[in-house]
Amino acid sequence: MTDTSQLRLLPWRSAEGKPCYLSTGNPNSRLSRLADEMEEEQIECGNVVLEGAHEVLADQAAGEVAVRFALTQAVLSLREVLVVAHSRGRRLPDGRDR
Repeated sequence: MTDTSQLRLLPWRSAEGKPCYLSTGNPNSRLSRLADEMEEEQIECGNVVLEGAHEVLADQAAGEVAVRFALTQAVLSLREVLVVAHSRGRRLPDGRDR
């Protein structure tokens, strides 16, 4: 098993569905910047999904399909945002997220 404690967890998975890691301490590397941009997009997407879910829940006429769709999207977005939070937590100076 590989020690991933010094690696950056990236905000995407491999084709096999496994976590991807970056082995560089350079936050300005091309891949680090790409990961930063993707993390920001995932957080923004989570905000959009959250707003949409609020709207569906506030709509008394929303049917089961709409509610299930909103919940499914919220779960997917939450999963992505939690990966971002975990990755960023691991990069804190004292590694509080370990």
